[in-house]
Amino acid sequence: MQAAIPFPDLSPEIFTITLFGMEFALRWYALAYIVGIVVAWRISLHALARPGLWRDDTPPMTKAQVEDSLTWIIIGIVLGGRLGFVLFYQPAYYLQNPSQILMIWQGGMAFHGGFLGVVVAGWLYTWRQGIPRLAAGDTIALGVPVGLMLGRIANFINGELWGRPTDLPWGVIFPHPLAQDCPGVEGLCARHPSQLYEAFLEGVVLLGVILWLAYRRGALKVPGQITGVFIAGYGLARFVVEYFRQADAQFITPENPLGLIIGSGQVGLTMGQLLSLPMVAAGLGLILYARARVQG
Repeated sequence: MQAAIPFPDLSPEIFTITLFGMEFALRWYALAYIVGIVVAWRISLHALARPGLWRDDTPPMTKAQVEDSLTWIIIGIVLGGRLGFVLFYQPAYYLQNPSQILMIWQGGMAFHGGFLGVVVAGWLYTWRQGIPRLAAGDTIALGVPVGLMLGRIANFINGELWGRPTDLPWGVIFPHPLAQDCPGVEGLCARHPSQLYEAFLEGVVLLGVILWLAYRRGALKVPGQITGVFIAGYGLARFVVEYFRQADAQFITPENPLGLIIGSGQVGLTMGQLLSLPMVAAGLGLILYARARVQG
């Protein structure tokens, strides 16, 4: 077998306490959501405290409005992420088991659904408050990559959403029985740590680009530009990583081992890529619209 990295001895649960005969656990994934939202909130406040970054030297939101919007955003993430998973990835199963749709503690969240949920929640909140929507979107988008990075690291700790088999020296031997189901591979099967690829591209790289544009290139003076960069950047990063990520089990068959939605054999698109292409197009379109709106 080629050199590979054993999966670290990490538990998905940070700690567990028992109260009144019931067990309550704090999981890394939940902590990633909490810390990601808090850090994104602080990044937004940091930018709003610098009027010179914004068009006409006027921040689009107050500190109180950012804090109030967090409730709307959290609801959008949870409801959108869950419904996105149900509709995009396992509609037939949940159509037969509708009572399980709201059982989010059993797992199953989709970023694309969570993104749409945040868009709807943000639109409703800014409409109620009379806040300029494009600039508000920029405010929110500034720190979102932090949450994406932490979420993908939590996926790795959970030993889920692993990559395709690989013989590269940084391949990871995930312990889950399904991760070891690699046709044609003798012995232990190493896979791409695609969760960490996503953490780097969607988190570190995208955050660096967005903050550089905001603080060094005056991008916040063009309302909607940072939002467009985030949408297109995420879509592009996810599209690339899908070449290394194992498709969801329901899409994989002996005739379609890569789980392609469009195409066959080694050429085609996965569900993640199919959902990411509209994001790339929408993000680029928003950038062009934002720049033309300011120049006009």
